[in-house]
Amino acid sequence: MNDETISPAAPLFTRPTEAKGAPRHVIPQNESLPATAKQIVEDETILDGNARLNLATFVSTWMDDEAKDVYTSSFDKNMIDKDEYPQTAAIEDNCWRMLANLWNSPDAGHSIGTSTIGSSEACMLGGLAFKRRWQQLRRAQGKDASTPNLVMSSAVQVCWEKFCNYFDVEPRFVPITEEHKTLDGHDLEKYVDENTIGVVAIMGVTYTGMYEPVAQIAAALDAIQEHTGLDIPIHVDGASGGMIAPFLQPDLVWDFRLERVHSISTSGHKYGLVYPGLGWVVWREARWLPQDLVFQVSYLGGEMPTFALNFSRPGAQVLLQYYLFLRLGFEGYRAVQQESQDVAKYLAAGIGALDAFELWNDGSDIPVFAWRLQKGHTDNWTLYDLQDRLRMRGWLVPAYPMPDDLTDITVQRIVVRNGLSMDLAQSLLADIQREVAYLDGLQSPMPTAAANSAFHH
Repeated sequence: MNDETISPAAPLFTRPTEAKGAPRHVIPQNESLPATAKQIVEDETILDGNARLNLATFVSTWMDDEAKDVYTSSFDKNMIDKDEYPQTAAIEDNCWRMLANLWNSPDAGHSIGTSTIGSSEACMLGGLAFKRRWQQLRRAQGKDASTPNLVMSSAVQVCWEKFCNYFDVEPRFVPITEEHKTLDGHDLEKYVDENTIGVVAIMGVTYTGMYEPVAQIAAALDAIQEHTGLDIPIHVDGASGGMIAPFLQPDLVWDFRLERVHSISTSGHKYGLVYPGLGWVVWREARWLPQDLVFQVSYLGGEMPTFALNFSRPGAQVLLQYYLFLRLGFEGYRAVQQESQDVAKYLAAGIGALDAFELWNDGSDIPVFAWRLQKGHTDNWTLYDLQDRLRMRGWLVPAYPMPDDLTDITVQRIVVRNGLSMDLAQSLLADIQREVAYLDGLQSPMPTAAANSAFHH
């Protein structure tokens, strides 16, 4: 029996399921009309924020109508079913080879790569390849292989902490400071040893958007190898910058032009411009991915290598990536990323011009920048108060403390993505100016509620 025993023609909000409210923690006993269930879902999610005004997330919130058509025609494809969907598997192969070439692989034919659910999975695969290769070398030398460590910045994204936790690797964090705002090779010799499986370099630090100088890190590791014999590889976490630098800073050497860079990961669903659910990882040469981590899947009478933490996963996002590579081409990607950077620099200049703020960076790397309150500007309000005032106007602009050794510094950050137009940016800047003027006009401090960051790294 249907919960809604009255006519489907009855006014929507008078139907029984709507009139009495939907259950929250148990599956309802009976079915309801599709239109009613759809309306309930839409009613509840209308309370969410507007994704386009979410300036905390790096993840794409806009795609064109043709992309949506590609999505809806392919969201039933399971990426793991390579026998059932061989052409989708071939398109996945095309995409990572395009990325291998974009990242200056010396020979994409000898590279290897895969799509993933997001760049977090891609990072974990890169880390696993490091760990397994290190273990194999240690055992071949008759040495202990039980205490691997991974060296990274204290500003690393939490997926790397998860990797170390889940896969029994000691994390070694190089603290960032006001003098060394990123991992730049400074004092690296104090953190690496014979148990170091690799060093992570970030192309676009999550906290601020700044690039870590990969070539400088590689040079520091070259010097360490010269003095100690330790040959330590680099994984570049290019979650954001991997799809920015090739288009906006093509002369910056950070990728497979550096022999020490064994692998690079990126988020297709960030500046790859695809809806959520896609990452990529590519190894410079297939030999850097230990073969005992790779499973062979048969399809069309041949074999396809697969390396992933997930099994069933959507194929639609892979097709969306291919659509965008075809739709935009190199020049189209360059134009989109340049527009985002132009908007970021516009906002950074406007915010930096306010007496209340000091810029941490200006969006010259990826289109992301952060700022802090000028010392001594006010005792009446904080960046958390500004965050709350902007949220009242629909904007999510997170404030949060910096990582270890800089936790006394609170910054606020804007991520500019495709879809944040210059027109919207002008409205945002006007709102920031208006709310800062309001806060500066306070005659006494704001109530001292606990600081509430809207974003977690």
